[in-house]
Amino acid sequence: MPDDRPAADRDQSRLDEAAERSGRAVERVRHRGGEASRVRARQWEVTVVIAAQAGLAAALAALIAKHFLGPGSHVFAPAAAVGTIATAIGQRARRTFELLFGVGLGIVIGDTLRFFLGSGPWQTGVVVGLAIASALLVAGKGGPLVGQAGGTAVLIATLAPMDRGLEVPRIFDALVGGVVGLVVVALLLPVNPMRVLDRAAAPIFTVLAEQLEKLGQVLRQRDSDGTRHVLETLRGTEGDLSRLHDALSGAEEVVTIAPARWHRRQQFHRYARSSEHLERLLLDSHALARWSTTALQYDEPIPPELPDAIGRLGKAVTKMRAECRTGGDPRRTRKLVEECAELAGRAAASGVRSFGDAIVTGLRTASSDLLRACGYDPDDANRIVRRAAGAGESAIAPPARRELHRARPTRALRARRRAHLANRRRHDRAGPSARERPAR
Repeated sequence: MPDDRPAADRDQSRLDEAAERSGRAVERVRHRGGEASRVRARQWEVTVVIAAQAGLAAALAALIAKHFLGPGSHVFAPAAAVGTIATAIGQRARRTFELLFGVGLGIVIGDTLRFFLGSGPWQTGVVVGLAIASALLVAGKGGPLVGQAGGTAVLIATLAPMDRGLEVPRIFDALVGGVVGLVVVALLLPVNPMRVLDRAAAPIFTVLAEQLEKLGQVLRQRDSDGTRHVLETLRGTEGDLSRLHDALSGAEEVVTIAPARWHRRQQFHRYARSSEHLERLLLDSHALARWSTTALQYDEPIPPELPDAIGRLGKAVTKMRAECRTGGDPRRTRKLVEECAELAGRAAASGVRSFGDAIVTGLRTASSDLLRACGYDPDDANRIVRRAAGAGESAIAPPARRELHRARPTRALRARRRAHLANRRRHDRAGPSARERPAR
């Protein structure tokens, strides 16, 4: 059908659409910039602690190497100490063993090939290539083992012909550097594991709470663009999840090897279990946003209880973080979760179609995962959600009443019924009565 609007109206409409698209793009850029700034601010404390640990470890390793290991060790030992601390947050004990194994592997390959091939530029390339290949076959991926194997192979291939006896001091350098790094992390400057975990989980809680409440609003307004924006925002949390996993790894290491943090072990394990369900809750929110978008695209009916339930779920996420940080009983979180499940049950009883029913199912699943994140047993969490959803359904569509107690007929009543049925059968066989027959 041709467009019969004036040209000015069409131009104005195109300008409005372009301006709207530009405004949404600017809003997304601002949101991402703000998120990046908040992430950098939260990482500032961790960065300062790790930098202080690396500096102290390097100084101690250099001091020990200078006085006890001889010339040249004051370079390799501090490098090993810094590599132990700064390679990755968490699992530093394993990184130290990888570092030592990489040094040993580089020495064995370097000495063996130098004995058969001699020394020179191309021999150095062959030694380093085989050392790296062997380390990758052992480790399966890059890391301290591969780096130390290649670096040690370079040293053996280039310096060993001029400096005999380099192999054993190199092993001691790596050992001293790794042990000093572990001592600094475990005894001298151990981080607060729960503070690190709380800062790593904060952006996930914030995104979940904000986007769930926004999803409820745009679903109430039947704004499919808004639901897609919520879905894109939730999909952009992979970096936050990766940082949370790194923080969990680092906190587990601290509560394992640092005596000053051993009293945090039980709290850490409870937090680790909650973080697993928090990740599932994030996936449930992805599904809610996707099904909401599809339901609007198919023009399905959206009962008002459905967006209200999603909003209650967002408030429950905020309340859960506040109650978990204080270590109290999550009663308010449970109350909000029960309200969410009840509203979902009301929406299901009010009448929804396929994708609306999927949203109801997703809300019940997310409510159960949220209760599990609070520490509830899976069976208890499912029972609480099921009971609340059933109460919501019953409030809209009560179940049919059943007669639980029926009066038992007496013997005389049964006899009268049998006689009545017998009379009816005789009457049917006899035909019309005599008074109904025509007179002769």
